[in-house]
Amino acid sequence: MGELVSIIIPTYNRGKAIIRTLESAVRQTYVDVEIIVVDNHSEDDTLEIVRGFASSHPNVRIYQNDENIGPVRNWQKCVEYALGDFIKILWSDDLIAPTFIEEALPYIIQNPRIGFVVTRAEVFDDISQKRIKTYSIGRTGVYLGTKFIHGALLDGNYPVSPGCALFRKKDLCRHILTVIPNRYGIDFSRKGAGNDLLIYLLTAMEYPEFAVIDKPLSFFCFHKDSISVSAMKDNELPTLYTLARAYFVERYVKDQGLIRKFNARLLAIYLASIYNKKYAMKSAQDFYYQNTEFRIDPLYFSYLPFRAIFQIASSQADRFLKH
Repeated sequence: MGELVSIIIPTYNRGKAIIRTLESAVRQTYVDVEIIVVDNHSEDDTLEIVRGFASSHPNVRIYQNDENIGPVRNWQKCVEYALGDFIKILWSDDLIAPTFIEEALPYIIQNPRIGFVVTRAEVFDDISQKRIKTYSIGRTGVYLGTKFIHGALLDGNYPVSPGCALFRKKDLCRHILTVIPNRYGIDFSRKGAGNDLLIYLLTAMEYPEFAVIDKPLSFFCFHKDSISVSAMKDNELPTLYTLARAYFVERYVKDQGLIRKFNARLLAIYLASIYNKKYAMKSAQDFYYQNTEFRIDPLYFSYLPFRAIFQIASSQADRFLKH
């Protein structure tokens, strides 16, 4: 017997998609796997479908919440039920390759300095089945945790979803946050966007290294009912992720150079979303909860991929910068 790995599948109203997700989980070439499904009080036939599937797969365990507790608290429930020391989060509309666990697990078992293992991820359209986007950090190997932190804060091609990574259970217990303080009264326990990225950032902060497998072992489904798509309206999705990043920077980042680059990015994001009516921000500083000092790296700002607004930003920058 090897190390037990728990594949956790939080789900809500995924009757049309969850079978293929379950099939990708049970097809793992690594043997010592349990699959935990926690249904968040679905209103469709999700629970019945999972029960039918589990009747012929003894390593699938099913739970249902008495009421809908929100997506993030349901993630926490999944972790509570998991018996393995290592956990793979699998969203109930996504897929993983058969060798995901077999290829990822050795990195994290053999090296206690590694906080998580992340694989290349491909986003595919649910209708056309065509690939939309690929998230790839770099070549297969081990990297410093600071690389992930810098990349996740400044690089748009770093994954935000932990659905393409393998973690230790003890870290997920501490790093799945339901409360992210913000100026807009947003209840992040009911969102999921932003909370997911913080799992990576908080874990990367505590370990010297992380591992990359540059192979497409994770597959994210893009469809109208997914959390990310539903949050796209009114510019909500980028706002949630920016608030989560600002939360992390405000509390944990000490590198002033990184902070000033991130602030430059905040300024550009603010200017790009100045007409966002849902979150009426008076300045880029509003992304922070308490931070009163706001300095930017002007050279980095000039090279940001927001060139369309650079002229506006240059002329108005003094209005938003307090120091």
